[in-house]
Amino acid sequence: MSGHVGDLNEKQAKALQKFKEAVSDLLCSEQDDFYLLRWLRARNFDLKKSELMFRNHIEWRKKVSADKILQDYTEPEVLKKYFTGGLHGFSKDGSPIWIDPFGNIDLKGLLRSAKKSDAVLSKVYILEKLYSVMFKEQTQKVGSRVDQVVVIYDLENCSRRHLWKPGLDCFCEIVAMVEDNYPETLKIAFVINAPRIFPVIFHLVKPFLAEETAKKIHIFGSNYKDELYKYIDKDQLPSHWGGTSVDPDGDPKCSSKICPGGIVPKEYYRKYDLEAENLTSVEVGRGSSLQLDYTVKVPNCIIRWQFSTEGFDIGFGIYRRTKDSRQKAGDMEEVFPSQRVNSHLILEDGSIVCSKAGTYIIRFDNTYSWTRSKTIRYLIEVLEPEDGYSIPGSSSSQSLSSQN
Repeated sequence: MSGHVGDLNEKQAKALQKFKEAVSDLLCSEQDDFYLLRWLRARNFDLKKSELMFRNHIEWRKKVSADKILQDYTEPEVLKKYFTGGLHGFSKDGSPIWIDPFGNIDLKGLLRSAKKSDAVLSKVYILEKLYSVMFKEQTQKVGSRVDQVVVIYDLENCSRRHLWKPGLDCFCEIVAMVEDNYPETLKIAFVINAPRIFPVIFHLVKPFLAEETAKKIHIFGSNYKDELYKYIDKDQLPSHWGGTSVDPDGDPKCSSKICPGGIVPKEYYRKYDLEAENLTSVEVGRGSSLQLDYTVKVPNCIIRWQFSTEGFDIGFGIYRRTKDSRQKAGDMEEVFPSQRVNSHLILEDGSIVCSKAGTYIIRFDNTYSWTRSKTIRYLIEVLEPEDGYSIPGSSSSQSLSSQN
């Protein structure tokens, strides 16, 4: 049995009921059987694994503010103009179609112009729009459940520049995010105009794909159109990809809906806007980490940071001590998830609101690198709540260096 609503065997039906009971403390009215079965199928109806996956997803939603992203998120201009892909048309069964001319993406230019976290959030925004708006509209329109998307990846012009490691790492992080938090969203994927280097790329990406997702990916050279027509009517495809749809100005690629990519102008590259005299420079040894302690005296203070590294990436996370004495990262309360960031390519900056008073730890993690030390230049500030984060240079803004 497929594991979809109306096609469950006895074991699957029992697993669904037990799953409902196990996560009942997290469910809302919109999370029906169609929704819950996605998590079960993603873990082959293993109840414990499905529950863990779902609970991790709920925590992730809180961390990225997914419930508010459609209202609050503003995509950086460079991503709007140069991050390839867009939604265009619907398949024969009513599923939205995402077309991505990925062969034209300038990964290096994008990551020199925008933070990796913004690249990930831009995809979260699209997925939330799919689930909150388009799937619901299509379900009403066609009269049956629509909760999956058809994807076309066009790799024309794909070359060795696409093997740039930070760019591929970012792409793989996006893939992992989708698999972990939007399981079973893919209906079918067509990779077209696949170049000779595609097996190398796919080998790097495949570990991040669920087994069932990988089975849905179909790979073609230039002879793909007849296969697309089995799933998509021509009037739903842009003319460039074998359909009849064009933009109002006659553009066969429908660039008003599908971002065509292209080389990112250097004017978009972010410059390190920190003044040298305001920076603290420190070296983190190979295989080690650096913990910087900051005291937050009252709730709702803001910790603000800016930093860069020379030549290589670094791990970055923020924790709150749960004891008065020094603690390992795993024993503290994680308030900003630790992750490797490309601070050697682009200035990393951000802020968090500290809901509790206490000692907060800024941790630069180089434990994964056994051959290279990392030089960091940073500025970290604690802002009192009454001064307002938007007012730079406030008298209560306190530039801090390590208090170890």
